[in-house]
Amino acid sequence: MVCSEKLGFLMTLFDTFEPMAAIATTPQAIQLLHPLCHSFEGTLYIPKTISLIDTTTCHYQGSLKAHLATIWSKNQAFVFCLATGAVIRLIAPLLNNKASDPAIIVIDPLGQYVISLCSGHQGGADHLAQLIAHHLDATPIITGASHNLNLPAIDVLGLPFGWRKGLGNWTGVSHAIASQKTVQVIQETGSKLWQENLPQNHPFYFGFGEISENTQPAARVWISATHRKFAETSTLPKVQWYPRVLWVGLGCIRGTSQGFIASAIEAVCQQYHLAEEAIAGIATIDIKADEVGIVQYCQEKQYPLLTYSADILNTINVPHPSEVVKQEVGTPSVAEAAAIYGANYWFDYIGNREKTHLEKSLLVTKEIIKSETEAVTIAIAQSELDYIGKTGKIYLVGIGPGSLDQITPGAKTAINQADAIIGYSLYLDLIKPLQRPGQIVESLPITKEKKRAQRAIELAKWGLTVAVISSGDCGIYGMAGLVLEELKNTNWDGNNPNVEVFPGITALQAAAARVGTPLMHDFCAISLSDLLTPWEVIQKRLTAAAIGDFVTALYNPRSQTRQTQIIEAQSIFLKHRKSHTPVALVRCAYRQDENIILTNLGELLHHKIDMLTTVLIGNDSTFFHENWMITPRGYNTIS
Repeated sequence: MVCSEKLGFLMTLFDTFEPMAAIATTPQAIQLLHPLCHSFEGTLYIPKTISLIDTTTCHYQGSLKAHLATIWSKNQAFVFCLATGAVIRLIAPLLNNKASDPAIIVIDPLGQYVISLCSGHQGGADHLAQLIAHHLDATPIITGASHNLNLPAIDVLGLPFGWRKGLGNWTGVSHAIASQKTVQVIQETGSKLWQENLPQNHPFYFGFGEISENTQPAARVWISATHRKFAETSTLPKVQWYPRVLWVGLGCIRGTSQGFIASAIEAVCQQYHLAEEAIAGIATIDIKADEVGIVQYCQEKQYPLLTYSADILNTINVPHPSEVVKQEVGTPSVAEAAAIYGANYWFDYIGNREKTHLEKSLLVTKEIIKSETEAVTIAIAQSELDYIGKTGKIYLVGIGPGSLDQITPGAKTAINQADAIIGYSLYLDLIKPLQRPGQIVESLPITKEKKRAQRAIELAKWGLTVAVISSGDCGIYGMAGLVLEELKNTNWDGNNPNVEVFPGITALQAAAARVGTPLMHDFCAISLSDLLTPWEVIQKRLTAAAIGDFVTALYNPRSQTRQTQIIEAQSIFLKHRKSHTPVALVRCAYRQDENIILTNLGELLHHKIDMLTTVLIGNDSTFFHENWMITPRGYNTIS
């Protein structure tokens, strides 16, 4: 037998904004912010006149204004529990520009409102305000125009996909969007998932052609791997995003320096008008994995270095094979073959593609750049898929019975933090108030659970953070188990993607809470759906539960195509329980169309029962009192 210990960990939902600092000057403010600091692993700064609580609290020295100046550059976000005017006066001398300023959040002393004060888009204050508000069950105050139009902010549009920002008039384009004027988007590469999730009546026009005879765009957005120089004389605001889709195939003689490699790649990109910001990574032959110049270049640029054996590179058709190179390293091409293979196979789930015509992805055939002592061979290929460059996450989220106030703060925060949300349409509709502009929301029908799981894994392996939504508790007849099963089938290493489960109030808990305390003693849950479990197995479980005197919750009791299972379940229980055994039928607990019926086992089938009904069958000691269903725990028998 192999024994192992699972090391538990809790991913912080605020890790994008860490390190963070919180500022409190009163005991009331400290009481509010201290638990929050534990959630985002931040430091709470308090006056010397108030005692420290634990290692998350720290005294600030001297004036708060002076202290902020010393920690300003060390934190990505600041959370204040102070008057807004006081915060403005404190931070005003420290503000530089919106591209580098930290997110500034203000929370009122009662914790009712969370204000995004500064750096709403690029600093992420708008997003952080929503996360903290969901965590505190407070109201986020966000004044940005794009947010209130339910549009993604243009200056953070590509961040989830790993895109890099180019130069341009970002303020001008943002103003055109806020004014709901027509903005032309020319997207030549990169993910278009953001386009598919725009609201109706958005201001974007996609394509090169004229919008209409009398309408000109008020701004333009380029999404491309090509570097464009915007005319200084033009008054039309323009910006550019660079998706990371270029894979540079690289070969060099031993000992070529990092500086020579960098200048060679820069020269080739300039020659072909390609943006270095669009480079995803470097690909080469495996014997170059320890080449110091290449390794140092990749470390400085934070590029992944992909290395392939000669056998793999030999499978790629290239336009310029070389017998000399083949005699030297065992393959007729290093730069071209590595660039093509890297662009098409860096991501494992597209690894089953045919190897025919992959050379079409090659943008730059091999260029040889030499000096007296150094030489580099460079080729560049373009991938169909952006390189995000981060480890993806899957949040398995239970949303409870459906009412927003029945969802845990952690689950609310996870939903809002995710790049993508996947679920059944009914459940997605229930959580719309928790969603934010720019999120990818994908709905699959109720019978497509496996496809939902596979899609979530696909997006997470790509590098996105994905929330998979289940009603009730995601681990009880929900999506959590299926996602983990599918991960296992992909040889998941347990870490990539990261997974966290956010529990919810399951149907039997919600139903029980609406009728009293029927679950005070031993209970079990049985689904009557035989789509995934043979009916013979379900019969055995029903019999065991009835004989064992368990309080029993029946899930999925009856559907349009399954009418007899609930009849047989009643018959099995009547063999072992009295006909007057209390039964509760709870349909759509905590939702607008909630319906509750208190009956007994003998009269169970006289009432409407469907897939949205949870059936609670009491045990031999369960009773009704004043329309409350009660199962004694046994305390009254203890003298």
